[in-house]
Amino acid sequence: MKFELGRCLLNERLMESGKSAEWLAKELLFKPERVYDFIENKRVMPLKIAISIADCIGCDVRSLYELIPNENEVIMEKHWD
Repeated sequence: MKFELGRCLLNERLMESGKSAEWLAKELLFKPERVYDFIENKRVMPLKIAISIADCIGCDVRSLYELIPNENEVIMEKHWD
């Protein structure tokens, strides 16, 4: 099944881990603005960065975004079955 990325959940994962965006930026050697861009959905995390972020805060990489099933793909799959 294909998914669309929904809202970024990084801020929620940071709160759960007790870490701040500033801490994460320092840990990954980023400017804090870059982390805030992810949080505010101004920028999508590349996979390599998402994996590093998930590792730093101790979460699954898939939990960093809302994952929305692509309804068109589901309909197409059913049509071909």
